[in-house]
Amino acid sequence: MIPLPPGRRLIDVSHLVEHGMVTYRGLPAPVVGDHMSRDASRARYARGTTFQIGRIEMVANTGTYIDAPFHRYAEGADLAELRLECVADVDAVVVRAAARAGRAIGPELLESDLRGKAVLVHTGWDAHWRTDRYFEGYPFLTRAAAEWLVDAGAALVGIDSVNIDDAADGSRPAHTLLLGARIPIVEHLCNLGALPDRGFRFFAVPVKVKGMGSFPVRAFGLVT
Repeated sequence: MIPLPPGRRLIDVSHLVEHGMVTYRGLPAPVVGDHMSRDASRARYARGTTFQIGRIEMVANTGTYIDAPFHRYAEGADLAELRLECVADVDAVVVRAAARAGRAIGPELLESDLRGKAVLVHTGWDAHWRTDRYFEGYPFLTRAAAEWLVDAGAALVGIDSVNIDDAADGSRPAHTLLLGARIPIVEHLCNLGALPDRGFRFFAVPVKVKGMGSFPVRAFGLVT
């Protein structure tokens, strides 16, 4: 392992993806297994040499994932068209919303200097991951908060909750406004409490897939 330079740390803020886990109620869990097992590979290679080729069947919205504009808009940029400048090595800030009153997170918690930044909303809701509570009464961004983020020029917006929108609102204003402004969204983040409020870089890079609007990411912060 090559150590990071002194004073630099990598902080993982993505959930583990494993067989049978449920990310979003109503969507199927991933099926993780072998395409070719180690035992089956023994017949193909020299004695003592084995390989495993894995296979996973899953919906795109699994684990910690990113939404590209194509998720909401047929003509929007898909995963393959996401600019790396918006998902890798992005100057980032954390919005502390764990002590909020109620579910709705409005612009009053947001600062104005957000241009070009990844804005990560820390609600603490990830504490309920893999429980029924995770899907009930979760925090979300209001339309006004999404408008603020668009006007402020955010590069990316993330949240450690089941949905950046209130599922009761079929218009999905946060998805509609942010993705309409070409601002990617990362949902189901975790461990945001381990990040500083600002002064770090954020990474959430998906596989470069054509014709898809969402996909899991390994999200992390680089703290210096």
